[in-house]
Amino acid sequence: MSTAQSDILLCTINASYIHASFGLRYLYANMPDELRQKSAIIEFTTHLRPADIVEKILLKNPSIISFGVYIWNTVHSTEVIQLLKIIAPDIKIIIGGPEVSYEYTQQKIYKLADHLITGAGDTAFGQLCHLLLNEQNNTLEIPKVFEHQEPPLSELKLPYQYYTEEDIKNRVIYVEASRGCPFKCEFCLSALDKTSLPFDIDVFLSEMDKLYQRGARNFKFVDRTFNLKTETSLKILNFFLDRLDDRLFLHFEIIPDRLPEPLKATIQKFPPGCLQFEIGVQTFNQKVQNLISRKQDNDRTMANLKWLRNQSNAHIHADLIFALPGEDIKSFARGFDTLYKLRPHDIQVGILKRLRGTPIIRHTDLYQLKFDTTAPYSILSSSLVDFLTVQKMVRFARYWELIANSGKFQHSLEAFLEKHSFYRFYAFSDWLYHYSGKTHQISLRKLFDYLYYGLIQNERYDRDYNITKQDVIERLLMDYQNSGLKGLPEFYKHLS
Repeated sequence: MSTAQSDILLCTINASYIHASFGLRYLYANMPDELRQKSAIIEFTTHLRPADIVEKILLKNPSIISFGVYIWNTVHSTEVIQLLKIIAPDIKIIIGGPEVSYEYTQQKIYKLADHLITGAGDTAFGQLCHLLLNEQNNTLEIPKVFEHQEPPLSELKLPYQYYTEEDIKNRVIYVEASRGCPFKCEFCLSALDKTSLPFDIDVFLSEMDKLYQRGARNFKFVDRTFNLKTETSLKILNFFLDRLDDRLFLHFEIIPDRLPEPLKATIQKFPPGCLQFEIGVQTFNQKVQNLISRKQDNDRTMANLKWLRNQSNAHIHADLIFALPGEDIKSFARGFDTLYKLRPHDIQVGILKRLRGTPIIRHTDLYQLKFDTTAPYSILSSSLVDFLTVQKMVRFARYWELIANSGKFQHSLEAFLEKHSFYRFYAFSDWLYHYSGKTHQISLRKLFDYLYYGLIQNERYDRDYNITKQDVIERLLMDYQNSGLKGLPEFYKHLS
């Protein structure tokens, strides 16, 4: 580990190593040259103990430390900063990021930090560091909170050159062709954006070419609305089509009801394994959509999902949110069944969260929304969904990820979930939790046993699912053989 000293450390705690912090690289790129030479980016993961993170930081002997604070690292970051303030109280701590840009005064991390930059800190960070390093020469007191306005995108220095060779070789490369969102869905922080603003497309693609020439092949676009402007989307897709090889992988978040014919024609040119579309359906209940200010044409959404699944090679990752204001479990079940019939490759069931600053809070009194007060601020209950149901849905989402989204049980689930897919899996997940007592650390081999026992041992295969015992066994064995597991499954050894 390098012990080279840096006056300014740009830090964050990522969920895992594969994620390279996009925000830190923007801060670093937009610092004045003389400060950038005194600065270094240092990233950690939530797997590290706070004390170990502090040790690595102090070896750099910094004067200023910044932390990017997000919903997934706020607890960890708070513990790290608390230790730093005990061990090295003279070091200036700057925090910023979406988790501390709103409702910050009651947060412990805000009280511990010396300074907070709210909103986009791309250029504000360098300005604040300059003030702190020259504090003795300043006649005015430096404020604790910098409520900084985002400069025009054309004035920002792009960060892509600061992805290292290690990043390019081993990590996801985050990029953005636009910033912001024109939609106002109240569960999302993007509801606070005024609109979506594009970067200069020619400048952006020039940067993408440089990354590509350096060997980058895994690009994750963080744009909220990649397909908002068809002309721009086509330019980006055609850019990568011209550079297509067997390692290229592109991830986009797309608007579900906007897929014009020119875009379809271009999407069809990509081979399997190259494109992934994240599609936030969230709910098919139009009354709920109206309630939370979400504009979505459900018929077009369903038609586009069907087309993407049947007429393209793109991998489809679709999202639904459970416990939105105005939606009970029966409504969610109908939406889930509708989405499942469209056969996206993954369905992510998210539990509603109250992100700080989002307008969803305006429904609190009418729908008796009760949220956990600690990150990630998941809903605990509402007037339409009680606490026990939320708990069951948390487990449903976990088991769905392990079983359905794994792609390892395609033949087994095809018959199991043919009709009433939501309620069948809901009942199975409830049985699985009471049978196993586990939601984590379940091996793939054990999942095959659980699915067998959940159907056969309870004799539900014939009564509820209209499939025979032999059909269940054959389908499970087919999936087991395709899974790559060796030997015979445990349940098969006990068959008479």
